[in-house]
Amino acid sequence: MTVHQSVLELIGHTPMVRTQRMDTGVCELFLKLESANPGGSIKDRIGLSMIEGAEKDGRIRPGDILVEGTAGNTGLGLALVAQQKGYRLILVVPDKMSREKIFNLKAMGAEVVLTRSDVAKGHPEYYQDMAERIARETPGAYFINQFGNPDNPAAHVASTGPEILEQMDGKVDAVVVGCGSSGTLSGLSKYFAEHSPQTELVLADPVGSILTQYINEGTLSTKSASWMVEGIGEDFLPLISDFTRVKKAYAIPDKESFLTARELLSREGLLGGSSTGTLVAAALRYCREQTVPKRVVSFVCDTGNKYLSKLYNDYWMLDNGFIEREKHGDLRDLLLRPFAQRDTVVVGPNELLITAYNRMKLYDVSQLPVMDGRKLVGIVDESDVLMHVHADETRFRDPVSTAMITDLHMLEVRSSVESLLPVFERGHVAIVVDGEDFLGLITRIDLLNWLRRKVN
Repeated sequence: MTVHQSVLELIGHTPMVRTQRMDTGVCELFLKLESANPGGSIKDRIGLSMIEGAEKDGRIRPGDILVEGTAGNTGLGLALVAQQKGYRLILVVPDKMSREKIFNLKAMGAEVVLTRSDVAKGHPEYYQDMAERIARETPGAYFINQFGNPDNPAAHVASTGPEILEQMDGKVDAVVVGCGSSGTLSGLSKYFAEHSPQTELVLADPVGSILTQYINEGTLSTKSASWMVEGIGEDFLPLISDFTRVKKAYAIPDKESFLTARELLSREGLLGGSSTGTLVAAALRYCREQTVPKRVVSFVCDTGNKYLSKLYNDYWMLDNGFIEREKHGDLRDLLLRPFAQRDTVVVGPNELLITAYNRMKLYDVSQLPVMDGRKLVGIVDESDVLMHVHADETRFRDPVSTAMITDLHMLEVRSSVESLLPVFERGHVAIVVDGEDFLGLITRIDLLNWLRRKVN
């Protein structure tokens, strides 16, 4: 086994896996595991290519300031390379980016500037426009500009394309790819045009992006909608884009993307991110439409470790309406963590306040039902704990019963949704019961999520 001198030497040469348990019709579906790159995504390739390309041309040298706008993993690839080569990196990211990615970026030393994800190109707070402005106004800064940088697709001409063809013994009928900056698509298009011209290129696109309409209908919409999948989909055509060899595009809804990613994990053991779900969903649609066998390649674009708080979090999926829940027609429809399903985070009256405090932090909740067996005996929230311990920190060792509220105002499960408002106005959480049985808690955000799901 080879000993590498730098983590950058680990970029590329990622494995290929044939799916075994998903319905691919008459086709075979192969997935290239770009999640195996050291930064966890296919964007490591372009991070290295764009920085080394600028070095070779004399545009940058170690110690300089690099600036980029990124809605996905490009920032992580750039952060990895910038860290190893000694550059200061400023990244402008839209506020829909998962918090795992942001934590990762900061841990690698990148400076992160959050901006809005609900504005389009041309708006001053659009992430790419803001990054370009920061670079322009920062002395000595270099704007990487992945959307107009030819070293982006060049990375896939030089490495990704040749790897695919070698791993597939030269037999590739179709490649299903997403488009963010368009580097992967444009680079593979150029490579396969020369080395395997019979290979079809298929676009996987989130619903809301303008690209599916452009590919399938030849028209370019001036309006895009928002989507929750990260890293792919566009509201304009990137300067480096080449769609001439793309003959088919599939628009995949967020729900299908997220559920497909979860299916990929449960069936194939592959932990991919949200864009992986989009690509695999489109690849499955393509495969199932074929009447003759084909060898189809797509990507696990990045690791799902960056989405544990999102698409792999059942509560987030429920909140956003991506997992169907049983409908009751009463307040049970608003319960995010039903007690009967053992989802409610609780504490016992004889447990310590420090235990209650740690449980609130761990599960990101502000209050806990206090349960004596299956009987609700109180509620303890952050303010109760604070008032009890602020003058004497040793009181964290007191039992929960010394600080909990026992004067409980409960709502019968068949009460109206409007009956929640007076409870919230009093600053309380709604305690829902069915006779003597405790069912769960409803908070303000639970009501807001329920109302939003009704709109959707």
